[in-house]
Amino acid sequence: MSQSVGIQVWDREKRAYEQEKVYGDALIRWTYENPVGRLVTDHVLVKPWLSQLYGRYQDTQRSARKVPQFVQDFEIPMEEYEGSPQSFKSFNEFFIRKFKPGVRKFCPVEEGMPAFAEARYYGFESIREDQVFPVKGGYLSAESLLGSKDKASPFNGGPLLLARLCPVDYHRYHYPDDGRTLDSYSIPGELHSVNPAALAQRGEIFIKNERRISILETKHFGKLAYIEVGALCVGKIVQSFDESVPFSKGDEKGYFLFGGSTVIVLGEKGAWSPEVEILHQTSMRRETRVKLGSRVAVKK
Repeated sequence: MSQSVGIQVWDREKRAYEQEKVYGDALIRWTYENPVGRLVTDHVLVKPWLSQLYGRYQDTQRSARKVPQFVQDFEIPMEEYEGSPQSFKSFNEFFIRKFKPGVRKFCPVEEGMPAFAEARYYGFESIREDQVFPVKGGYLSAESLLGSKDKASPFNGGPLLLARLCPVDYHRYHYPDDGRTLDSYSIPGELHSVNPAALAQRGEIFIKNERRISILETKHFGKLAYIEVGALCVGKIVQSFDESVPFSKGDEKGYFLFGGSTVIVLGEKGAWSPEVEILHQTSMRRETRVKLGSRVAVKK
C-alpha cells in the first residue's frame, strides 16, 4: 500500500498539531470516495473472509520482510518496544509488539482515568441526537453501539471516549481501572475502515462493523461499556485476559491483529467526563493523540 500525508491530530505530549502519515491512504480514499471503489468495498472488501485471509498472510514468515521498511517509513520508536525490526517472525508478530516494561505508566490518581489504548481520541460528555461529528449522534448512541435497549439503559446520556488505533500504533488495549466483567458478547458485522476519510462517507461504520463488547463494573468510574470495533484488514480481535476473574488497572485486556481499529468506552451519566483538552480538540473536529496510561478522563 502507498502512504501519504493525511489527517491533522493534536499531539498532547508535544503540544502541537501534526499531520498523520496514513498507511494505505490512497487506497482508502479510492475505496470510499470513488464510485467504483465504493462498489468494490461494499461487495468484496468489507467481508470478514477477506480480512481473515489477509490476516493469515500477515502470519507468514514472508510477511516479516515488510517490517524494517515499515519501521523506517513511519518512524516507529523501536527503542520503546521489545524486539528489533529483524527479530519478528511475521508482520502480525511485529504488529502486536509489546512495550518494554516501565515505558508506559498508568495514571496513579484514583480520580483520573488512564488511556486504555495508545491512540487518537475523541471525547464527549454526552452524545446528542443532533450531533454530526465524527458521525451522526444516532450512530454513537448506546443502543446502536451495544445492539440492545436493555444493555444500553445504564449508559444513556453518559460520556463517551473513542480511541482510533492506526496500523502504525501499539495494538494492545488495557483496563482503565480495577473491577470485574459483568457481561461480554460479540456482534458480527462487516469490516469497514475506521479512517476519518471512510467515516466521512459512511457514518454508520461503528454500528455495522464487527464488535466485541464487555460490560464492566469498575472501582472508581462505575459501569463501563468497553467496545472493541473490528475494521478493514483486522484479522482478529483477541481477548488475552480471563474475564472470569477480576482485573486491575493497566492489565492487558486484548489486542487486534493487523489493521486499523477502534476502542469505544461508554460511561454512566454524571460518573466521569473526558479531559477538557480532549473535549476542546473534539469541538474543533480534531483528535488528540494520547499515550497509553496517561489521563483521558476525570471522575465527577
